[in-house]
Amino acid sequence: MIACYCRVSSRDQKHDGQKAEIIHWLRNHRISLRQVQWFVDKESGSTLKRPAFDQLQKAIFDGTVKTVVVWKLDRLSRRQHEGIGLLAEWCEHGVRVVSVTQQVDLNGAVGRMLASVMFGLAEIEQEYRRERQAAGIAVAKRNGVYRGRVKGTTKVQPTRAQHLRARGLTAPEIATALGVHPRTVFRYLAERTAEGQL
Repeated sequence: MIACYCRVSSRDQKHDGQKAEIIHWLRNHRISLRQVQWFVDKESGSTLKRPAFDQLQKAIFDGTVKTVVVWKLDRLSRRQHEGIGLLAEWCEHGVRVVSVTQQVDLNGAVGRMLASVMFGLAEIEQEYRRERQAAGIAVAKRNGVYRGRVKGTTKVQPTRAQHLRARGLTAPEIATALGVHPRTVFRYLAERTAEGQL
């Protein structure tokens, strides 16, 4: 069986683009969609503890999955050491890993070496994003715009969460800016959506 794995970082993001490119790859390689099982997570890539990923791991270790197709390697992990360890483990089980946008087919020693470089770049990208976020918060604090989590301001938080979402920030980034947990951000966004539908 071929496993196709998609991951987005938050519940309000869609994986349609990833799925479309994977399907395009499958068709180009004359692979029927009947041979494919989809695994989709809406979780951060900074952890391997994800529901669909756990199911994928089980299928690999049960021997039912021999090929894993992803949109990009960082969908599996954003951490270099975890990603390399993961691929090494999968290689021991004879699993082939294909990254469709990076046009890389990973198996054997050369595949593991390439994966090491790619996971390293993904980790650097994530660190760079955090640095930009911290720099943005520092500027906002200097300008008196960012106040963090302040008691008594929860009524305006959903509005601020929606505003930041409209500017393209992810739920974890909004959570950092507002000084709340990402689950709270999801609740804020859901509340604002519900209000807009009334």
